[in-house]
Order: sequence, then structure tokens, then C-alpha cells
Amino acid sequence: MDEPNAVEKPRWFTIKQAADYLDVGEPTIYRWMREGRMTYRKVGDSTRFFQEDLDAMVRVFPAEGDVKRVQRICPVCNHDELVDGDVRSTGLVYFHPKKSRFWTLRDSNVAARARMCARCGHITLVGDVDKLNALKAETPPPDSEEDDGEENVS
Repeated sequence: MDEPNAVEKPRWFTIKQAADYLDVGEPTIYRWMREGRMTYRKVGDSTRFFQEDLDAMVRVFPAEGDVKRVQRICPVCNHDELVDGDVRSTGLVYFHPKKSRFWTLRDSNVAARARMCARCGHITLVGDVDKLNALKAETPPPDSEEDDGEENVS
């Protein structure tokens, strides 16, 4: 019988268990640790990992169709009922790229749509990628003579 106030201990993985979990060799785990690519913990002389540390090593390369699909799923609780709307302050919320031109005939604000999860209430903002890419194409290269906000001292 468990005690009602018992704290659940985290599950620790050893280096061998971590290698098995990630389906890589132990030398790969050691290399990732040495390169600073992997979070680990030292308990005395032992090296240990939380499952979250190991899961963080898995990189996902989404296909083009997945990008649209993940915009319709809550990133917090994975619920699939998101309600469209906007987040308002004194107007709509816009994204303004840092290196876009200030004086232009074209509006450089990128509109953001909002979606709220019907289960947990998390709000996700999604910007207009097509407009952002069009603005990036108009932005002068960094080596141009336009002022980028930094002073040139001679």
C-alpha cells in the first residue's frame, strides 16, 4: 500500500540504459556529453539522465504536410480542437521583422492569427509565412550601406 503523501521518484537512466533507449552506442552518448549536446546529471561518480534529457536528443524533421497539421494541434496538451480568433490589445497583434525597411510603400507588419485550445486554454499565434518571406526578399543584404541600427566609428 502506497503512502498518500509519498513523492514519486524520477526514473534515472544509466549510460547503458540511455544508449539502449535512444538506440545508439555508448560511445555516441559519451561524445554527445563531451560536445555539450546532451544534458546529464552527476550523482557522486555516476552519470544519470532523466527521460526528458533523452527525449530532447530526438530531432524531428517535419514534412511539408505536417507543418499545416501541427498548426491545428495544441502544443501543450495535443488536443485537436482549436478555436480561431485574435489576440487584441489596442488593435491586432503584428510581427515586425527586425531588419525590414522602416520607410516603405509596402506594409511591413505580418498579421498573426490566434488559436485557443478548447481543453487547456493555451493560445498559439500563427503568422503569415508568405508575407514574411516576401518581406525577407525585399530586405537589403547585411553588407549594404543602409543603416542597420549600429553606429560605424571611424
